[in-house]
Amino acid sequence: MPRFPLPLISALLATGLLAACSSTPEDKTAGWSTDKIYSEARDELNSGAYDKAVPLLEKLEGRAAGTPLAQQAQLEKAYAHYKGGEKAQAIAALDRFMKLHPASPGYDYALYLKGLVNFNDDLGLFSWISRQDLSERDQKAAKDSFESFRELVTRFPESRYAPEARQRMTYIVNSLASYEVHVARYYFERGAYVAAVNRAQSAIADYKEVPATEEALYILVRSYDALGMAQLRDDARRVMEATYPQSTLLQSGFRPRDNPWWKFW
Repeated sequence: MPRFPLPLISALLATGLLAACSSTPEDKTAGWSTDKIYSEARDELNSGAYDKAVPLLEKLEGRAAGTPLAQQAQLEKAYAHYKGGEKAQAIAALDRFMKLHPASPGYDYALYLKGLVNFNDDLGLFSWISRQDLSERDQKAAKDSFESFRELVTRFPESRYAPEARQRMTYIVNSLASYEVHVARYYFERGAYVAAVNRAQSAIADYKEVPATEEALYILVRSYDALGMAQLRDDARRVMEATYPQSTLLQSGFRPRDNPWWKFW
């Protein structure tokens, strides 16, 4: 085994230490106050630089541990992930916040933001409704969004976020009902009449007093007729005529898919 002279070994060690020091990233926040870090993080958020805001907020959370400012940093980090398109990270940050701070005054906002993350994730689905097999679409995110908003309005009815949460809950219910009806129509148009009946009945049973119920009843009428079930067809028709006396579906058929009702949000 070769032996190196001590001066060479010392030089090599010094070089290694210098290289290690030079490879360690400089912490520009080392001398900053928590207020300074927060101000810089807010500037990054406001400019849309969410990837730059996150590490600053993580620094702030550590420096201000145990204070309301640390809780604020956690919430704003979740928001930065959300705006940056990082849904999983946003949900994880919010779940962590709610677990650590169940009595926080920001808990209602955490529920609102969690609902918003899932809301935006899945409720844009109707723009491609005529191009994909809707029976394969997962509605879990929309249902999770509804549960977050429901908890918000139940636990914090006076929250500043409650009115909007209620509006979004209504939209979610209408959207999910419409989804079920469009799946039923998908099956009907392909001759799968039993499957169409099942999905239309699910929409009627699960979602009360929503616009999509009218078309669900119409699908029942048409599907029972195609199956030769005259009595069930007539029963469904009577319910439809009593519930929607102004409906034109029985005379004119399905409405076109252009300009659907849900594009009001």
